[in-house]
Amino acid sequence: MSSSEINVPTGGFGIDIGGSGIKGAPVDLTAGRFAADRLRIPTPSPSTPGAVADVVAQIVESFADESGTGPVGVTFPAVIQHGIARTAANVDDAWIDTDVDTLFSARLGRSVHVVNDADAAGVAEARFGAAKNTKGLVIVATLGTGIGSAVLLDGRLVPNTELGHLEIDGHDAEHRAADSAREREDLSWEKWAHRLQTYFRTVENLFWPDLFVIGGGVSKKSAKFLPLLDIRTPIVPAELLNDAGIIGAAVLAAEAPEAPATPAV
Repeated sequence: MSSSEINVPTGGFGIDIGGSGIKGAPVDLTAGRFAADRLRIPTPSPSTPGAVADVVAQIVESFADESGTGPVGVTFPAVIQHGIARTAANVDDAWIDTDVDTLFSARLGRSVHVVNDADAAGVAEARFGAAKNTKGLVIVATLGTGIGSAVLLDGRLVPNTELGHLEIDGHDAEHRAADSAREREDLSWEKWAHRLQTYFRTVENLFWPDLFVIGGGVSKKSAKFLPLLDIRTPIVPAELLNDAGIIGAAVLAAEAPEAPATPAV
């Protein structure tokens, strides 16, 4: 088959696994948006590998007409090293050292590419969102229960950075600077911004990025805290918000080396 008969897939499917919900949707890989309304199902309790795999299959099967037979991208709240979960955040500890790629591929009968949730969001923002067309080093930080991070160089992901766990002033950074810390300690925006400034200054002194992108639910209130930060690196809110994980997972699955190209019609 000649190269002119091969097209890069324009449609993909992404699933975002979280501690409270599992969400999925078909994705338009050209436009960087959902091709249909997403479906959300509560994360099972206990969130064991088998139980979660059943929900993932249920979501994919619910979009049988839209999902096709191509690769599925899945975000997971863990360090994912060559398809294997090395940690487990907000899910059952049985996930640790589970080959998640193989588990989901066997359950769905199709290729599955699993990626850390913050990494997926970072890829989506670099491809379609706040960091689109940005050259150099971009760091996407998701501020929520913890601090997730994604590092991209000229749009290419450097996977599994855990910059929320930097030790700053004797503390795990996310314990003091995550949005959960603001809520737990009832911090004013000004006091929380002071902690964020310490965090982002530490990160920029280590990496000298060209851009910070701030994700997580609190990014919708970025006007309350980003203007209070005094750092040298430009810092902007994410644009794709809660859609980023699904979109980024679908992109990474479609572009994974094992993902087959779609023959032209």
